[in-house]
Amino acid sequence: MFARSAFRAAQPLRMSQHARRFATETGSTAAKPAAAAPAAPKTAAAPPPPPPSGGGGSSAFVYVLGAAALGGGGYYYYSNQAGGATAAGAPKITKPAFTGGDQGFLSLKLAEVVDVNHNTKRFRFELPEKNMVPGLPIASAVLAKYKGEGDEKATLRPYTPINDENEPGYVELLVKQYPGGPMSTHIHNLQPGQTLDIKGPLPKYAWTENKHDHIGLIAGGTGITPMFQLARGIFQNASDKTKVTVVFGNVSKEDILLKKELEELENTYPQRFRAFYVLDKAPAEWSGSTGFITKELLKTVLPEPKSDNIKIFVCGPPGLMKAVSGNKVSPKDQGELSGTLQELGYTKDQVYKF
Repeated sequence: MFARSAFRAAQPLRMSQHARRFATETGSTAAKPAAAAPAAPKTAAAPPPPPPSGGGGSSAFVYVLGAAALGGGGYYYYSNQAGGATAAGAPKITKPAFTGGDQGFLSLKLAEVVDVNHNTKRFRFELPEKNMVPGLPIASAVLAKYKGEGDEKATLRPYTPINDENEPGYVELLVKQYPGGPMSTHIHNLQPGQTLDIKGPLPKYAWTENKHDHIGLIAGGTGITPMFQLARGIFQNASDKTKVTVVFGNVSKEDILLKKELEELENTYPQRFRAFYVLDKAPAEWSGSTGFITKELLKTVLPEPKSDNIKIFVCGPPGLMKAVSGNKVSPKDQGELSGTLQELGYTKDQVYKF
C-alpha cells in the first residue's frame, strides 16, 4: 500500500523517521502543530553563509528564451520583509535583479564564501543595487557563464539559488566541485571581490499556490536545491496548503546539504512537511535508511499514484535519475517515464524532472 491519508509506516524500513505521519493525521496522540492557525507561516530561516546546479547542463541556455515571458523588465513590487520600512512606516520599494528577456548577463561581485563540506561551498554574490531582490519565480534558476583563456566557447551552467527571495542585496549559490568540471572548478577558485556572469530567470515548473494537494520531492546531492526552493516558496505563502514529502539520498552524512533548513521546515510545519534521508555510506550510529533510494521506501512514503492531485519531482545525478524516473532528454523535453516511479504506477504527467 502507498502512504495514504494516514501515511502508515512500513515496519521493516530502517528509518529514524519511520514514515511518520503528518501531525494533523495522527489522532489524539499527535503533537500539537507548532503553529495551528498563524496569521502567516513562519518562513524558512534565511540561510547563513547555502546547491551545484539545479539540474541540467550547458544546454540549459535554451531556457533563457522562455525567460522573456517572466521578465517584464524594470517592474517594481513592495515587500515588507525584503525592503523593510521607511521612517514614515511605508515599505521600501524593491525591484528584481533578474528580469530576463534582453537583459543579458549581470557581472556580480562575490561577497562571501562559506565551506559546507569537502567539495561544496556557498557563494554569496552582490546584486547591482542593495534594494534589489533576485526576482526569481518558483520554480526557476539562473544561468552562469564562464569562458576560460583559450576556450573556444563559453561554459554555461544552471544553478538554483538557495537564499530567501525576500532578502535584498544578494543571490546565493550552493556549488559542488566536480573533478574536471570547468564551471564548478572556476567558481570554487573565485575569491571575494571577483565576479561571475549570471543571467535569469530560467523558467522550470510553473508553480501556483495549491496547484497540487501533495508533492513528493526525490533528490540526490545538489539536486536538493530546486526542491528546497519549491518547498520554501510553498511554506512562505500563507494561502498555500500543499503537503510536501522529501526523499533525499546522499553518499555520507556530511553530504546532506541544507539539512538545517529542511529540519526547520519540518519542525515548523509538522502537519505538512516531512523528510527522509538515505545514505549509501552510513555511520554506525545512523538510524535512517541505508543504501540507495528503493522502491519499498518510495512506495511507503510518497503520495500514491491513484491520488487525484499529486506531483512527483526528481532531481539528482544521472544515475539516480535513470533509476528513479529516467533522464530527461533536454531542458524542453522531459523524455519518457521509466525506472522505479514507472514501476510503481505513476504516469508521465505526474512526474517532473528538474
